[in-house]
Amino acid sequence: MRGFNPTLSLLFCVLLFPSLCTAQFDDSAGITDGCTTILVTAGATADGSLMVTHSDDNELMDQRIIYVPAADHEPGSQRPVYCSACALGEVKEYNAFFYPRLVAPERAPGYDTPEYAEYIPLGYIPQVPHTYAYIDGSYGIMNERQLMIGECTNGAKIQPGPEPGKRIFYSSELSRVALERCTTAREAVVLMGELIDEYGYYGTGETLLVGDPYEGWVFEMCGDDIEGVGGLWVAKKVPDGELFVAANEFRIREVNPEDPDIIYCENLFSSAEAHGWWKPSDGPLDWLETVSLGEGLHPYATLRRVWRVLSLAAPSLDLDPWVEDGYTKEYPFSVKPDKPLTVRDVMALHRDHFEGTEFDLTKGLAAGPFGCPARHRGPYDSEGDVAKPTRKLEGAWERPLSVEFCGFLYVNQARDWLPDPIGGICWMGMDKPTETCFVPFYCGVTSLPSVYEVTNTDKFDRASAWWAFNFVANWAEL
Repeated sequence: MRGFNPTLSLLFCVLLFPSLCTAQFDDSAGITDGCTTILVTAGATADGSLMVTHSDDNELMDQRIIYVPAADHEPGSQRPVYCSACALGEVKEYNAFFYPRLVAPERAPGYDTPEYAEYIPLGYIPQVPHTYAYIDGSYGIMNERQLMIGECTNGAKIQPGPEPGKRIFYSSELSRVALERCTTAREAVVLMGELIDEYGYYGTGETLLVGDPYEGWVFEMCGDDIEGVGGLWVAKKVPDGELFVAANEFRIREVNPEDPDIIYCENLFSSAEAHGWWKPSDGPLDWLETVSLGEGLHPYATLRRVWRVLSLAAPSLDLDPWVEDGYTKEYPFSVKPDKPLTVRDVMALHRDHFEGTEFDLTKGLAAGPFGCPARHRGPYDSEGDVAKPTRKLEGAWERPLSVEFCGFLYVNQARDWLPDPIGGICWMGMDKPTETCFVPFYCGVTSLPSVYEVTNTDKFDRASAWWAFNFVANWAEL
């Protein structure tokens, strides 16, 4: 039927006839699995916009999309910094839980949930006179000045816990402070690095992609010492005209002090030498090899996604999906797409199940008679989003870009030829990328629909957009 969209049709049925929504579906309780994030520079897109994406592949986390309003602050005010369950799991002494991810009435109306205990700050930093409005999820998403952020978690050799006065920042709060205070990607990268240096970093290794209408940066960070203060971080600019992707493994390699497009913490080389991870005679410091255990999850759970995105964007490179190990240099930091990419092209990258390759999850006996790409995960499949180098490969399924346990996906778009309020768009897709429909929100909005700010994945709720999309995705997949 011309123009027929089964996902849209099912979604309309759910919204118009709520009595149909009587079932509650298993959301694979107990499973977490990392994220994929992509940055496409303005010179690589068909319309000249710069794009940053993030798939939040964890239904256990808080799936609410919250609008944080702009605010003016009195001189001498302090900004609380809260603990995040995204870092190393729930931390009850600070009321840091998977849901709600934050209870802080001063932050936003959506975070004023009196039925839950307020979060206890890890510490405070001096507040600025004015903070920008932004859209918030598990991590900051996009602010009113077209500054946007994507995220994925990585394994690191040192993953310290939070400690007031020593290590109060994880990437989630770093991303929010950046969106509150910054207008450019470079400014945001420098600020987040300074905050790590001064206030300390805890939790897993992290990659944040930071973009504005003109530049895109990769900001990667990890802990430095279990007992000490501070952390380690490095940032690298993505060359204009190219695409970058990360999927739960650090992607920055050689740190060249002479490169104007690389910024890093002052203690990077000295700390690496003190830990015995690197010495000058080794040659250039390789960030990935120095601070991490390589590929996480199980072999190819991360690098196969990197290969797939780079191969779809630039098939002419003929990249090999089989590599020696997680420290391979077969995949470049970024690539020039064979053709300029549209927003729909970038959305399609996240909907992929390796269709048309030897890893096609819609083929074979495991896909069943209807070609279902979803798999019931076994003991060798990916659980968690940090490195487990001893995990076996035998019996593991391929880990595609689109997974049924995805909580939400967004494609942020910044356009320099338009005023900020309408130049920035957050294309938000709830639940699984393959079955979702993207809803655009201008970065200049002054509120979000209540159905996006109300979601608890433990309890079916007809007033929640996420549950409507989740219900539809289940039926569409069947």
